[in-house]
Amino acid sequence: MRILGIESSCDETAAAVVEDGSRVLSSVIASQFSTHGMYGGVVPELASREHMRAIVPVVTEALDRAATKLEDLDAIAVTHGPGLVGSLLVGMTYAKALCFARNIPLIGVNHIEGHIHSVILEAGESIEFPALALVVSGGHTHIYHASHDYTYKLLGKTRDDAAGEAFDKVAKLLGFGWPGGPVVDLLAPYGNPAAVKFTFAKMSGNPLDFSFSGTKTAVLRWAEAQNMQAEIDARRALKDPKLEDWLAHTPQATLDLLASFQNHVIEELMRRVRILAEESDARALIISGGVACNLGLRRAAQTGGLPYPVFFPTRGLSTDNAAMIAAAAFPKLWRKEFSSFELRAYANLALA
Repeated sequence: MRILGIESSCDETAAAVVEDGSRVLSSVIASQFSTHGMYGGVVPELASREHMRAIVPVVTEALDRAATKLEDLDAIAVTHGPGLVGSLLVGMTYAKALCFARNIPLIGVNHIEGHIHSVILEAGESIEFPALALVVSGGHTHIYHASHDYTYKLLGKTRDDAAGEAFDKVAKLLGFGWPGGPVVDLLAPYGNPAAVKFTFAKMSGNPLDFSFSGTKTAVLRWAEAQNMQAEIDARRALKDPKLEDWLAHTPQATLDLLASFQNHVIEELMRRVRILAEESDARALIISGGVACNLGLRRAAQTGGLPYPVFFPTRGLSTDNAAMIAAAAFPKLWRKEFSSFELRAYANLALA
């Protein structure tokens, strides 16, 4: 059984063909980095226009690479939220048009559930359920209890910035460009993670919720106190910098700040995981989303003494892609949970 997945929730147009929920026949991603890079972040209207330009050639290439025709498909899966509304509408409208024209079942998939299935796609039956699912990206920091039938209970979420958003904003603030999360991860090993002390957020109500805006503000205040503007401007002037360029223009105190910031964010994530390790019936931990690429987070989760195995997606499936959307649609296909053409964008993952 083959499903074509389409993902257009933010700034990447993606399409993939997945067979039997576990075999990726093709995965094509058109990045918009060059469009948004000069603005230091995603511009929603530009993202929508780029999706309109890319959607047809990306889907066509995904089908061609998979040696699959539309009549070979058992369903078309498309992301219908959360995300940028204009971007979502491009993918959803194109998916609906294909399904209507060829009488193919349509399956709407939540983007967050797609990230969870990016791990299940590769690990399969190695994951024992129930499991905890920590989805950490530029737009999301959520932790769920996931049952064997793929129903979810939200246990905690960010109340302000997502973890990946905090990484990118801190990097941009300090002159490391956008997206800056990978640069912070690259430079953190060169600093002392205990050099700068950050305060852990005390959450009223649900102690499993997250907050990263205060940490971001603390970095800003630290930079102002250190009078770093000339240093920041020098980094912003670099053209296509590599590791050696970053190191040459980054004093040890700033490397220590980056290491301390990354260590603090990771500890905030792992504190919730450790609490749930004692309180929940989970038998595995799934960590997915763009921040799952962070080497510091991977080390902390794998060496943190958790009482169950930890599963990450490969780097190619950590960031937004359509293979995860197609994979998340397979259980719905088996249950014949098809979507109507009234499918609308919405922001919440269906909970048990």
